[in-house]
Amino acid sequence: MKVLVGLKIMSLIIEKVHHLYDPLHCLWENKKTQRTVTALLIGVFVSSLLIIELNRINLLPQSLGQVIPTNPFYAVYLAFSLLLLTELISLIFILPCSISKAVGKQFEILALIFLRNAFKELIHFSEPIKLAGQMDAVLRIGAYGLGALIIFVLLSFYYKQQFKRYDTGSGAALFMFVGAKKLVALILLFLFMVLAVYNVSSLVGGHEKIEFFAEFYTILVFSDVLIVLISHSFFPHFKDIFRNSGFAISTLLMRLSLTAPAYFNVLIGVSAAIFALFLAMAYKRSFVEKNV
Repeated sequence: MKVLVGLKIMSLIIEKVHHLYDPLHCLWENKKTQRTVTALLIGVFVSSLLIIELNRINLLPQSLGQVIPTNPFYAVYLAFSLLLLTELISLIFILPCSISKAVGKQFEILALIFLRNAFKELIHFSEPIKLAGQMDAVLRIGAYGLGALIIFVLLSFYYKQQFKRYDTGSGAALFMFVGAKKLVALILLFLFMVLAVYNVSSLVGGHEKIEFFAEFYTILVFSDVLIVLISHSFFPHFKDIFRNSGFAISTLLMRLSLTAPAYFNVLIGVSAAIFALFLAMAYKRSFVEKNV
């Protein structure tokens, strides 16, 4: 009797999660929302360029001039940072749809982080750009660009390994499983907002900020482990557990790449992408052999 009551309560909670998550997902994927986000990114980039240029020619008050940079490449870095934030939100909404697609999205974000880091290196250059004395920065730009390109190529092969499974259980079980993943996504969205608000308040208050993407990827490691445990009830087979656990390892490697020294971060990130690709290939192969 107690088990039935518990199952009924859990079913009601999952139903509420579906009702909360689905409108938020539709709102984010709405074309009007995406156009608004694009316009906001363009507006921030253009306005930051203008403000930096005004500071370069000493047209801003001294109080503002001391905190606003004079290098225009800061505007590129800011625009890419905001773009990455929007990609993280998309990742959160992809998570309940497919674990493998969510991992692919994480690698897409990692590639963009490498490109952002490459643009960040341009901050060390003066205007106009001169290579004299900046060869270390040039090498780091090349490493980040090459790492992003390799991950981009690997992702094209990774997505080809995705396939649709037909042994997903009953409709009720699938409803519960997807609902549980949506609950994890809602928790991630809440933590995302908490981290964002904390960093903005720290920036305004002059306090030390946290490394947003590194912290969020740390949270993703724990969320991946949680999904592994949730999946065990619905997909108890060894190969499913191994695949989901392996994807959690790839997320961990991505997290390590975000705080590793230059060059090593690219090496770890590319290694994580290769690991995920081989894992997806082996998982798909196991199903092909089963059906032969």
